[in-house]
Amino acid sequence: MKEKALLLTILISSILVFSLVAFLYLIPQTGVLGKLDVSNLPKFNATLNALCTFLLITGYIFIRKKKFKEHKYCMITTFMLSSVFLISYVVYHAQAKPTHFGGEGLEKGIYFFILITHIILAAFILPMAILSMLRGLNKQYVLHRKIAKWTLPVWLYVTITGVVVYFMISPYY
Repeated sequence: MKEKALLLTILISSILVFSLVAFLYLIPQTGVLGKLDVSNLPKFNATLNALCTFLLITGYIFIRKKKFKEHKYCMITTFMLSSVFLISYVVYHAQAKPTHFGGEGLEKGIYFFILITHIILAAFILPMAILSMLRGLNKQYVLHRKIAKWTLPVWLYVTITGVVVYFMISPYY
């Protein structure tokens, strides 16, 4: 696939995913999937984010040690777990009523700062991760390194703040 077509495909796919997630915030959650119990999904999602953080760091260590195969497996596993997270996140928000943060004052300000930056960067990480992964798998290592040096810190921020947001809002579930 030519570079422009690849970039356009990644962009359109990312916009569609982001639009679906945004749409879930705009419609009332009525349990469209029946009586599916989703009460444990926030904890599951936080666990997936924690595992992704660990794998991202491990993959970075592997690449610094020139253990290319191990790096590749860490990054593919991270992408797969992030995909499971995205599916689980969509299922949860399609089923559950929104949970509102109950903290006040400085705690509330910190929570919303973390949440908003997390959401904004999460929207960017999907196309960045796909592009990084495809360039690595296609052995376009120079291009892979150029995008990966931006993808790693953003992805780490998103996975770490995902866990932080969970712990901050979990008393209010």
